[in-house]
Formats: sequence, structure tokens, C-alpha cells
Amino acid sequence: MSFPLQEQYINLLTDFGFKRVFGSEPNKQLLVDFLNTLLPEHHHIRSLSYRSTENLGSIPIDRKAIFGIYCQGTNGERFIVELQKAKQNFFKDRSVFYASFPIQEQALRGEWNFQLAPVYSIGILDFIFDAHRDEESFLHAVEFKDQDCRVFYDKLKFIYVELPKFEKSIDELRSQQDKWLYLFRHLPEIEGQPAPFKAPVFLQLFEVAEIANFSSSEQDNYQSSLKYYRDLNNVLDASRQEGKQEGRQKGRKEEKLKIARALLGQLPIDAISKTTGLTIAEIEQLEE
Repeated sequence: MSFPLQEQYINLLTDFGFKRVFGSEPNKQLLVDFLNTLLPEHHHIRSLSYRSTENLGSIPIDRKAIFGIYCQGTNGERFIVELQKAKQNFFKDRSVFYASFPIQEQALRGEWNFQLAPVYSIGILDFIFDAHRDEESFLHAVEFKDQDCRVFYDKLKFIYVELPKFEKSIDELRSQQDKWLYLFRHLPEIEGQPAPFKAPVFLQLFEVAEIANFSSSEQDNYQSSLKYYRDLNNVLDASRQEGKQEGRQKGRKEEKLKIARALLGQLPIDAISKTTGLTIAEIEQLEE
């Protein structure tokens, strides 16, 4: 059964959209172009091949992780690319654990000199994962350094993109990275092929991502993926609102208690109760 879809292009933050654009052999140049906006120049990719994600925990262990992509560059570099919708317990531990698989699989039988190809773990995050960090920086590159902040080992890197912090409008896009991150956030809102996206790689993206080009079964699969994405969004939004409401209620209660303390000894307890809305029992506890 097909569903009417008003958007021209799919949402890249859905599992279906992410895998359709970045996870298939015919479209791998899209992934190459996107990754090169995040990687240091000396590790830019010319081409890549997809590898099995079976040993990388690609199946979500809860309803917060969206399937990842595992691929290898022509020079042997390994790349884990994951789209994450929400925070998880031990998020950093999970990143390090998954990155250990591409390291271990490089071991050779017999004599081996332990030389390793670079490994990158790249997380596209639809949340802010580290609230105490620089509020404006949306791109974080993490690597091993010594006590003098000199790079100790440059073949294992973690790159995180906090999408909610990327707030540029379409008129403010300057770099290729800007354009890709804008598409991650706004592709379903785009109509046609706007001026900043006339390069061949984006024209290919629009063709791959246009819903009208989907078969009936692909539209059904996308609709299911989109429903899951929206349901998860609703759950997360409700959770955030409940947290804010609890915070406001706690703040109001503390303010009432503060007023009650100030009135103790000046007004009868029942009068303080009527003034603040606190129960007599709550006010009597302040006297103890």
C-alpha cells in the first residue's frame, strides 16, 4: 500500500534515506564526497568499497541507534559511519568499542609487523552529545594525544557532527561541508534544485532522493522508516517537555517554600498556606 507524500525528497535522517543515499554501490561517490568534507586532506578518499557490518553491531540494541555503514578506501583506510538519533548510555564507550573491530580485523596470519591502516569512526548526531563543550562548535575531531597535546597516534580518529548546532541558512552556505550538513537537516524542505546545489554530485543526490522515482514498495519502506523517525521524535520531544515541566514545577515549589519561610512567625500557618498554596504539613516541616 502506497501513501501520499508531499515532500519532493526523502529525509536523510531516516534509516531508509541514509542507506539509500550513502549505503549502496551505485551511489558510493555521494558518500566519498561527503566524507571528504570531514576528513583531513591527506586522508581524502578517491574511491571506496562497502564491507559487511555484521561484526560492527549494525542492528540497534535499543531504539536510539540507526544502522551504520562500514567501508574501506583504496589505500586501506577503514570508515565507520553512523547516524545517531538520540543519546545513549556510554555513547563514547560504544564508539571506541566499534572502532576496535576494524583494527583487529587487520591482523595477518603468521609473521606480521603490526602496521595498521587508519580507522575513522564518524558519527552524524541528531542531538547535542556533550553539553559542557563549546556551544557553537558543531564539528568535533578526537584523537590520541600526549600530556603536551601532541598527537601520539594519528591513525585512529573519531569525528562527530552535532547537527542541531548547524544553523546556517541556504544563503549562508559557503563550503561543500556546509552544503552537505544543510541537506542533512533540510532536504525534505527543498523544492527543485536550488542554486547552491548545481554541482554534479548534488544533482545525483537529488535524482537518488526524489520520492517520485521510487517504486511502490520503496515508497512503502520509506513511509515506514519515516513513521519510525517521527514517532521517535515525538517520544523524545515529549520527554524533553516533561523534563522542562518538572523543572518549572520544582522551581515554583522552591519559590513557595522560600516565601513560606519568610512569613513564618509573622502570619498564622493557615494564612501562609492560603498565600503560598502549600499544605499545612509542608509548612510545619519548615519549622522543624
